[in-house]
Amino acid sequence: MTTRRACFALAAALALLPAAAAQAAERPPEADRRSILAMAGDYRVRFDMRETVPFLADYTPLEPKRSGGFEAVRVIEDRGDFISLQHLLVVEGEDDKPVVVKHWRQDWTYEPKEVLVYESSGRWTLKPVSAAERRGAWSQTVWQTDDSPRYGGVGRWAYDHGVARWQGGETLRPLARRDAVRHPPYTWYVGVNRHALTPAGWVHEQDNAKVGLRDGRPVTYVHEVVVNTYARNAGFPVAAADTYWARTKDYWSQVRLAWDEAVRSRRGVAVREEAENGSMTGPRLMGLADEIAEGRTATAQAVAQARTVIAGETAARATAAAR
Repeated sequence: MTTRRACFALAAALALLPAAAAQAAERPPEADRRSILAMAGDYRVRFDMRETVPFLADYTPLEPKRSGGFEAVRVIEDRGDFISLQHLLVVEGEDDKPVVVKHWRQDWTYEPKEVLVYESSGRWTLKPVSAAERRGAWSQTVWQTDDSPRYGGVGRWAYDHGVARWQGGETLRPLARRDAVRHPPYTWYVGVNRHALTPAGWVHEQDNAKVGLRDGRPVTYVHEVVVNTYARNAGFPVAAADTYWARTKDYWSQVRLAWDEAVRSRRGVAVREEAENGSMTGPRLMGLADEIAEGRTATAQAVAQARTVIAGETAARATAAAR
């Protein structure tokens, strides 16, 4: 009887092996996770944007635009196959005191079944990702300062030639503030996004085609190269960034949840774009966070107002699009 039971136990264990192997295969590669998590830290950032080659005879490339600053990048969520990194920009205020500006957020999902992509002006859609495309891949979804969407793409981490790097596929993107405030003739970007680790930190590179409509058809005005370097540096008021985040993180977690609910309910979302802030919801949602940080508004009250702002904007845009 003991032998028979042992045989049954062995057979059951063997039957479970394929399932166990499959589960193990679904776990994100630790090298990929380490690469994503390595982008967290404190940095001096240099932004370098250059229009390079014009593709219309009457378009003259703009002068290069360079700027810089300091950023604290924090891991705000890590579920193994999902990692969220929040960027916090620290600048010097008029009174020489540090001012913290919640900057962009990047979310990484391993083998995603869908990704939120920019579809057209003010509209984002959940796009299914095929089994072949998502195998071993990570999606990166980028969000505006107020946690409204910006763009998303899918790619794989590679480690050849001594560099850890991720590159997404070509995706449509809304104009960044640097261009939108100048009211250019082009309307959106078609870009490729790369992240690579460096000895000093990491670099975010973009290859953008700046595209707009001419005579009713899309045309490329100019190509642009963007190189944003993040070099480790703690020589700025890092504590100010962490203090701001400690005071506002509960508010922002609920704002993220509200955006997620809006996206899921309609398999996408519509938000009016605005040159200065990225989206029309930006000033109010960012302002509520500042009120919390300064002790002028309770988190619960701010969350209720933020939910009203997000629901009102997305519902109104969805109704307008349906007409």
